[in-house]
Amino acid sequence: MPSQESRPTIHIPGTTSHTIAPRGGRQGELRYLKAGTGAPLVLLHTVRTQAEHFRHLIPLIADHYTVHALDLPGMGYSEIVPGASYGEPAMRAGVERLLTELDLNDVTLVGESMGAVLALTTAAELPDRVRRVVAVNTYDFRGGIARSSLLARVVVSGVLAPGVGPVIAGVEPRPALRAILRGGLGDKSALREDYVDELLRVGSRPGYPTVARAVYQALPSLIAARSRYPEVKAPVHLVYGEKDWSRPSDREADRRLLPAADFTEVPKAGHFIALERPDVLADLLNAVA
Repeated sequence: MPSQESRPTIHIPGTTSHTIAPRGGRQGELRYLKAGTGAPLVLLHTVRTQAEHFRHLIPLIADHYTVHALDLPGMGYSEIVPGASYGEPAMRAGVERLLTELDLNDVTLVGESMGAVLALTTAAELPDRVRRVVAVNTYDFRGGIARSSLLARVVVSGVLAPGVGPVIAGVEPRPALRAILRGGLGDKSALREDYVDELLRVGSRPGYPTVARAVYQALPSLIAARSRYPEVKAPVHLVYGEKDWSRPSDREADRRLLPAADFTEVPKAGHFIALERPDVLADLLNAVA
């Protein structure tokens, strides 16, 4: 479990915190939350967030699934390993470790944003373990979070800039983080202040600015990972918010790669559906549990 100094400020009722031991090759300790009973379901969070991103969804599905909500490598309270990669293959390796080291089979993979890409590529990599994939607002298009707002474009451009990028990544004013996240919501009130507090707490961890910058730099690897979508054998359900950052052309491109996938568009919702419309995801998941 996280140490007393790094304990999250948000507790999701019914969950317990666990870790997976580090491996060689700069694969650090991974933290995940567990709740519920039933077939295994793995939740994979978005850019710059953590397992608590699913705080409202987990209680709605825990009667139907054994839920594992992972902190992706270096994020949340998973270990920050100096020199580690945060490209798609390295982040996917963290998801694969969760499935293989816990020996999870017949798994439903649910990912939002970056997590949606990882859910699809993990299903391609471990087809014998994956039952179905629910990919919410896949983060696999040019621009990414910079489409959130003018402020987001300025901040992300600064973080990615040579020389000054690491300095800017280490400065995260609360108003800027709040504004960028609100740019991913149709219902702005869905961003709770205690969640912003928690993200800022994680962002103050030693080494986290390096992780944050590396994750923004990893967008090309997430775009490249689309080439693996046709390898997915499990049933796929693509879910998009009507106001997601992706454009209709981005969504249609993924539908062409996954022609058998089911498709749902959530009216008035943005990029962070798990925050503003967890009921939609819960209904979809519980109907096929």
